[in-house]
Amino acid sequence: MSQKDSLLVHIDALYRSALYLVKNENNADDLVQETYLKAFKFLKNNKEINNVKAWLFKILMNTFINKYRKDKAEPSLVDFDNIESFHESIKEEVLTSSTTENEAEFNELLDADVKKALEELPEDFRLVILLSTVEGLSYKEISKMLECPIGTVMSRIYRGRKMLKEKLTGYAKKHGYERE
Repeated sequence: MSQKDSLLVHIDALYRSALYLVKNENNADDLVQETYLKAFKFLKNNKEINNVKAWLFKILMNTFINKYRKDKAEPSLVDFDNIESFHESIKEEVLTSSTTENEAEFNELLDADVKKALEELPEDFRLVILLSTVEGLSYKEISKMLECPIGTVMSRIYRGRKMLKEKLTGYAKKHGYERE
């Protein structure tokens, strides 16, 4: 398998993380597409990558962070005529479909209380929890990806899990995971 082929193996994991970061399917698609575009451009020079998964996640994170910074720096322009016509065109579709396929899958995997607790975590903590627990990346890989010390990653994971535990104590008792 060529190195370019080995990139595509990770597309689902990248998409899950992108969807979690941007909370919108179209933006997640764009983020993953841009990640792969940058990766393929880099590999055009026949350079070898040791840990493809961590490298792709680093590109994804940097792309997300750069876009976030750019969006914060420039004010958004709004064309109200376009918004109004768009709203009218999708009104019926929105009324008939309440959740998308991915949201339905995610909701099946996580109880609403757990999902809410994850979404309420500050972004830095939510991100490291996602990368370590859901995607299975090591502390070292996350550290390189986020360009922060490994101790910071470990601390954020510990504190993020502690925040989740506090938020989910009632849930755990209710479902028999913890005694009253």
